[in-house]
Amino acid sequence: MIRDIDARIQRFLGRIRLPFRGIGGTVGNSAAVQLADGEGLKDEAIRGAELMQHYGFTSTPPSGFMYVAVPVGGKTAHSIMVATEHGSYRVKGLKTGEVAIYTDEGDNITLKHGHVVEVNTQTLRINAATLVEFNTQKVQMNAPTVATTGSVAANGDITDQAGSGGKSMANMRTQYDTHHHAVKNVQPGTANVLSEVPDVQV
Repeated sequence: MIRDIDARIQRFLGRIRLPFRGIGGTVGNSAAVQLADGEGLKDEAIRGAELMQHYGFTSTPPSGFMYVAVPVGGKTAHSIMVATEHGSYRVKGLKTGEVAIYTDEGDNITLKHGHVVEVNTQTLRINAATLVEFNTQKVQMNAPTVATTGSVAANGDITDQAGSGGKSMANMRTQYDTHHHAVKNVQPGTANVLSEVPDVQV
C-alpha cells in the first residue's frame, strides 16, 4: 500500500514543472511588466512569459540571453523569468565585491575597488533641470576644448597657461588698470587719437 501511495505522489510531482533554464528571444517592453519569448528545455516554446526585475532597475536584454524561469503553479504556460544573463556582453574580470552595469554596445558603469566609479561611453549627457553640483577638492578635465553656451562665474581666480607658469586674470586685470598711453593733442569730442603715433617715412 505504501508503494502505491509513493507511486501516486511521484506521478503527481511529475506533472508539476520545476524551475528551468532557457534561451530568450524577443522582449516586449511597452507593458507594465515586460513579456518575453524564448525556448526552454528540449526546444519547447515559451511565449509571453513575464520578465520580473528588481524595483528601480530595468533592462531589455538582447536576443540570446539566458534566463531562469519559475512555472507558477507548476505550469510551464505560466512561467515567470526571474533572472537573466548574457555571456557575450557581461563585463568580465571584475574583482570580488565590484559591481557593473552594461549594454550590448560595450558601454558600462563600474563601481571599482579603491572608491573609484568608472564610466565608459561615447556621449555622457546629464539632464538636470535645476542644478549640477560637484562637492570635491578638484575637478580635472583632460580635454582639448571646454565649451559653454553661457557665462562662467568663479569665486576664485582663473589662470591661463597654468601648466607653463601662466598669469591669472587678476594679474592681467591689474596690469591693464595701471597701463596708460600718453595721447597728445586729442580734442574733446573728436576721434583724433593718432597724433601719438610718429610719422612714418616711406
